[in-house]
Amino acid sequence: MRQLLNTLFVTSKDIYLSLDGENVVAKKGDTVAARYPLHTFEQIATFSYAGASPALMGKCVRAGIGLSFYSPSGRFLAKVHGTSSGNVLLRREQYRIADDDSKSALIVKNMVIGKIFNSRASIERTKRDHALAVDTDKLQNASDQLAGLLNRIKEEGEVSTVRGLEGAGATIYFGVFDELILRNKEQFFFHGRSRRPPLDKVNAMLSFAYSMLANDCAYALEGVGLDSFVGMLHKDRPGRTSLGLDLMEELRPSFADRFVLTAINNRIIQASDFESFEDGAVKMTDAARKRFIKAWQDRKKEVITHPYLQEKVMWGLVPHIQALLLARHIRGDIEQYPSFMWK
Repeated sequence: MRQLLNTLFVTSKDIYLSLDGENVVAKKGDTVAARYPLHTFEQIATFSYAGASPALMGKCVRAGIGLSFYSPSGRFLAKVHGTSSGNVLLRREQYRIADDDSKSALIVKNMVIGKIFNSRASIERTKRDHALAVDTDKLQNASDQLAGLLNRIKEEGEVSTVRGLEGAGATIYFGVFDELILRNKEQFFFHGRSRRPPLDKVNAMLSFAYSMLANDCAYALEGVGLDSFVGMLHKDRPGRTSLGLDLMEELRPSFADRFVLTAINNRIIQASDFESFEDGAVKMTDAARKRFIKAWQDRKKEVITHPYLQEKVMWGLVPHIQALLLARHIRGDIEQYPSFMWK
């Protein structure tokens, strides 16, 4: 259990939450694991199967404290609220910002800055750690180009221009992504991004990782009361969680891409773990997907220092922290949305 941003995160899957007076009590079986004054929280997010007592749910509703339930893997299940909810004010402000390019530009800029910063950090990490195994000049050139894009984005005020620069950054980054693959390059090669369908093993893994990360981000946004379907960087489209895709962008290089590279370089996934189809599509086998998902969930348990909060958190909580920060910016509690800057 962790307290961050006036939010209680319950990450143990067997913790039951109940109410004792003005306190929230966390129990593991018959043992009290922790006790917290309820008034110190704005939100509670629990990733436990055990759930919470009706008394605590009712108290949270009356006190205006958000109580969100997730599966241990991070899938959003439900959010408790009463006959009225303060989320309507948050969502209405979200819609106003999304409809106003001048207001949404600041959020979009920071998200894209985070993505390009993290793309560059991934390149720099490989260049530093594996200098003898990679084309350092090629990687340095890409890193320098991304640094130049960062300076240009900081000066821009138009969402459409920022989108174009984000696309340019993706082209530069994926142009050297093959250099980041260190093992079995005859089978695991990257000659460009292909999506629907993925046409090689690396693209198949990237697409699967992005789908899981997008879900995690959408679930995190719903948990804090934002509408995951109304985006700012990604335009609205029926059935698409556009804001979830927005939030995912800055986490792609640092979490999803690095995870795929680890899966290849550490031989978690083998060349034999894929199937090819008549239309050229390449997909992981069912057994490989299960192994991939297990390794993904294990990675989410790894602890990092959050660059904005300067607190140690599990990787799996990062989308939830970023969603909280975005909600606070939209409410006007903080001046800017602080993107996740991986170091």
